[in-house]
Amino acid sequence: MQITDIKVRKINAEGRMKAVVSVTFDDAFVVHDIKVIEGQEKLFIAMPSRKTPDGEFKDIAHPINAEMRELLQDMILAKYEESLSEYSVEE
Repeated sequence: MQITDIKVRKINAEGRMKAVVSVTFDDAFVVHDIKVIEGQEKLFIAMPSRKTPDGEFKDIAHPINAEMRELLQDMILAKYEESLSEYSVEE
C-alpha cells in the first residue's frame, strides 16, 4: 500500500493544532482529519478520533505498527512544511 496523495486543508497560525490533513492510499482510500499538532519539542500527528460516552477519545483509524506511524508522520510533516512555504509565498 502506497501513500499517493497528502492534502493539507487547514493551517492555523495560533494554537497547538497547526493543520488538518487528508491522506490517500493507492488512489483508492482516504483518511480525513489527521491533525498536525505542535508538541513541546516537535510536531506530531494525531489520528482522527471520536469522543466515547465516557469522555475518552478513541482513534477511528490508526497505524498498527511503529514503522507505519513513523512513515505516515514523516510524509505528512514534510508535506505540511512544504505547504507552509507555499502559504507564505501567496501572502
